[in-house]
Amino acid sequence: MAASISTSMAIMTSSKSQHESYFTSYNKFPSLTHYNNSSSTRKPPILCKVSSVITELERKRERVEEEEEDYDDGSVGMHRNRKEQEVQVADVWREIHGENDWVGLLDPMDPLLRSELIRYGEMAQACYDAFDYDPFSKYCGSCRFTRRKFFESLDMRHQGYDVTRYLFATANINLPNFFKKSRWPKIWSKNANWAGYVAVSNDETTKRLGRRDISIAWRGTVTRLEWIADLMDFLKPISCNNIPCPDPSVKVESGFVDLYTEKDEACRYCKYSAREQILTEVKRLMELYEGEELSITMTGHSLGSALAILSAYDIAETGLNVRKDSRGVAVSVFSYSGPRVGNVRFKERLEWLGVKVLRVVNVHDMVTKSPGFLFNERMPPMLMKLAEALPWSYSHVGVELELDHHNSPFLKPTNDPVCAHNLEALLHLLDGYHGRGRRFVLASGRDPALVNKACDLLKDHYLVPPYWRQDENKGMIRNRDGRWVQPERPNIDDHPQDIHHHLCQLGLAHSSDF
Repeated sequence: MAASISTSMAIMTSSKSQHESYFTSYNKFPSLTHYNNSSSTRKPPILCKVSSVITELERKRERVEEEEEDYDDGSVGMHRNRKEQEVQVADVWREIHGENDWVGLLDPMDPLLRSELIRYGEMAQACYDAFDYDPFSKYCGSCRFTRRKFFESLDMRHQGYDVTRYLFATANINLPNFFKKSRWPKIWSKNANWAGYVAVSNDETTKRLGRRDISIAWRGTVTRLEWIADLMDFLKPISCNNIPCPDPSVKVESGFVDLYTEKDEACRYCKYSAREQILTEVKRLMELYEGEELSITMTGHSLGSALAILSAYDIAETGLNVRKDSRGVAVSVFSYSGPRVGNVRFKERLEWLGVKVLRVVNVHDMVTKSPGFLFNERMPPMLMKLAEALPWSYSHVGVELELDHHNSPFLKPTNDPVCAHNLEALLHLLDGYHGRGRRFVLASGRDPALVNKACDLLKDHYLVPPYWRQDENKGMIRNRDGRWVQPERPNIDDHPQDIHHHLCQLGLAHSSDF
């Protein structure tokens, strides 16, 4: 008896160690479990404590085993019927891109839709991973990699896309937190920031997807959440910025549309607006692959989501997605943690144009609830109708997929707004989501450690350091003299030589302007 009590006290002492210690201590002494489950009517106080400790250990072991089982199930699922799934993508890609507004695909979660959402989300995440946001870098605000080696440099060659051009935006007074500037006196550009890229699927991926996919990925803001304060602006008619629209009551947030349309003709990278860069490149690719089945897919996180929706609207409104034989090319948006973009008229116009939008959100994310905290689509229709004319009455667009980071056994149940807005965390939630009320089980084997790349959300017992993503030596190298310096980079791509030709074709410029 004394030996048993001594053993139980040892177990109590080790209860603060990691779960491996729990399993070892618990399994060494099955006799304690046997005694705990006996039919004795009364137990001495010390044995009651032993029983309580063992019960707690058992609960902790079960919780950890469930988490590990979730992870193992995901790893196995990654290799299960992969070839069969790839064949199916080509057969049902129109449904995956919203042909039927994702009816029957979200609850329960369709595995092909999940994998495509993760894939496009990773293309948006690539914008963050490639962006140079270090103010001590002379290249701050640019992309760290050349266009031709973009996916290769990020170890993303498996995506099967080629970047055809980079996108740049000029400093916007309404959204100052979108831009990062270097402290160096002589920098690559004073007024430009890299804003994303246009990519097209290669031949192998095109065969797997069932069509040639033109994908446009927009970068969000790399600051924490300061940029939300920039959204306290107002709605204005989208036609005010020379974007065609037959209805003057269609309005969008002024900061978004200004960022999309402004340019600085004195700047090498911003002499064309982001809008002009997008439209000309899409037109060029539409002509290049004229005889093929095509799709146009926008993706973006946070502020990048708003730009993705705005540019999708623009492509459809200008008729850029209509072929010479009058056949339309599907335009869709996969939005991640995006804010509201415009008013209810903008929503209705977007739907009329046939643009499909699927918004993936974390229910605890405050960004998805702005702007329009007071007047939005959640109001009763009668009140929304009355508030329609107000300059701060907003409405979300498309279909919403709600996720909750409190449902993942891998993540801390924190209410930190930065963690709730993190894209890697959202992709982790997608990986484990199978439908409302269903158990969270990772489906693709995606590494949970990615969650802590730029936040502190993964539970501590996984021993993954927070904010672990950084360049070796912060990009510094030793020169021949043994001094630590920043290496020079290849020249940054600006604009293709034929951009003015496509601008003229789109009616956005005249040949005499060049």
